[in-house]
Amino acid sequence: MAEYRYTACGLPNVIVDGIERRVDEDGDEIVSIPNVNSLHRVIAAALIEKPSALTGAEMRFLRAEMGLTQAELGQALHREALTVGRWERGDNEMEPMADSLIRLLAAEKLKLGGRGASAWDVVGRATPRTAAHPIRIDGSDPTNYRVAA
Repeated sequence: MAEYRYTACGLPNVIVDGIERRVDEDGDEIVSIPNVNSLHRVIAAALIEKPSALTGAEMRFLRAEMGLTQAELGQALHREALTVGRWERGDNEMEPMADSLIRLLAAEKLKLGGRGASAWDVVGRATPRTAAHPIRIDGSDPTNYRVAA
């Protein structure tokens, strides 16, 4: 069991600890991620609780987890789909109010209303962007993924 950089979710900074790696008969490394839906919920919760502004990729992850198109998210935010696309690509910086609202929408839509998902908690997190720090997930028990301490 080792740490695994889980880039298949579209985020470069998600690290899952405790993932089993195997080598097949051709010498290729095989990584199996059990219970991916649960893992994505934990990642979404970590993003909602992130203490700095969302990156474009993180916003795209939350939008996809909510099952929304750029146009649908844009409508909810009273913005054009093109604006949402520009935020996701990092062409334009996201407005702090949009960042906060995306987190609140994700918390409600994904039923992640636990710790750190109240409006007052969320509005303080949409601060100017800082360097992306890893989202470390404890994957030692795939039936119970959680953000590593």
